[in-house]
Amino acid sequence: MILRGANLTKPIFTVIEGGLSAPKDSSKRYFMGAYATNTRLMGVMGLYIHWRLADQYASPDFHQFFYLDSEEYGLETYKSILGNNVEEISATEQALISGLGGRKEEITEREARYILCEYTRFNERHRLPLPDGLDEYRFLIETPTILNPNEQKSLRMKLCDPIVSDYQAINYFLMRCFGRDYEAASWLCGTSFPLDLYDEKKPATLCKNTIDEEPDVPGGYLCESLIEYDDQYMLLISEVTVSNLQIMSFEKCSGFAVSPAEAAMMLSKPEFVTVYEMLMSPEEFSETMGQLILHSTMTPHDHGSLYLAFNNNNNHVNKRVFRLSEDVFGLYYITDFGQLIVSSYSLSGIHSLEKDLRKSVLAPYLIATAKYEFKEPVLYEFIQSDFEDFNDFLSFIRNE
Repeated sequence: MILRGANLTKPIFTVIEGGLSAPKDSSKRYFMGAYATNTRLMGVMGLYIHWRLADQYASPDFHQFFYLDSEEYGLETYKSILGNNVEEISATEQALISGLGGRKEEITEREARYILCEYTRFNERHRLPLPDGLDEYRFLIETPTILNPNEQKSLRMKLCDPIVSDYQAINYFLMRCFGRDYEAASWLCGTSFPLDLYDEKKPATLCKNTIDEEPDVPGGYLCESLIEYDDQYMLLISEVTVSNLQIMSFEKCSGFAVSPAEAAMMLSKPEFVTVYEMLMSPEEFSETMGQLILHSTMTPHDHGSLYLAFNNNNNHVNKRVFRLSEDVFGLYYITDFGQLIVSSYSLSGIHSLEKDLRKSVLAPYLIATAKYEFKEPVLYEFIQSDFEDFNDFLSFIRNE
């Protein structure tokens, strides 16, 4: 399973580089607009800035994209585009931003500079190198940009998903605490109390959280949290109290290690799969597929390419039982041997994916050959196996 924000699998961003060099002189740029995704509470954000260059440049538009991580990697990825190649801009945005599940919030130049300065300091504190292309964005961070408390609050409102329920507040709060992102965790609190009750020194990913009300405690909830760090799993029990959608207290009750097999059982869920034969080459099919799927990332594998289609929101955080993997709407695996395997974790989801394919330009090149319902996911096992045909793989594991 691939978890957004986790260390298990990181999407590989593939962007076609432009053939022009970006100007280094900041005085020749004019700010045209910027946006950031309102996904700060998920621990990752996308930032985009658009500049208009002086008249002497053949391509007057300059686009900058940044991928920002609040737990481990800070200012992690930078991509730039000189000119207005729509396909290139769209591909870059999809690779870096579309999978984050949030809205694009318009921000000012001053706010954009402040964000980049904050993440640059993160890199310095954690001794992390800045991404390639520093000469192109150095002018944004060489002079510190400082916001007053009111300006910071205004920016936070843009960068954070609005809290609408106790469940959402608790899940975001625990996610930030386990990720050792105490600054963002404090934004969710209505009073001051210790946040570093998680003993490990490294950030951990909240894979699953189950919330139950405590009837005898006003606003009290008991949380069972499955977390992962360095391929190790722990189950933590904690008590949280909430008032007016703000966290008022947090107390760790117990915690113990669980094996990967036990964690897999806790994370297990049904998987619905449809298998197609492709009537065009995998290369052509993959190229077209990448243009059709919005809010997705592509990861190459030994025997094919995997597209993850993400939800366009983070509503899965607003549930009593939170699963990090539920930000994924569906999966498309294009094998090098002519099969398309489509997967979803819900019946309505697989029906929606099938419908989208029937309505797409790829429909004439697809023949559905099989449909399956599994009690637990098997597509990733197939991807990691040496089998070329999905049906042969199923026959093997059935005999096993």
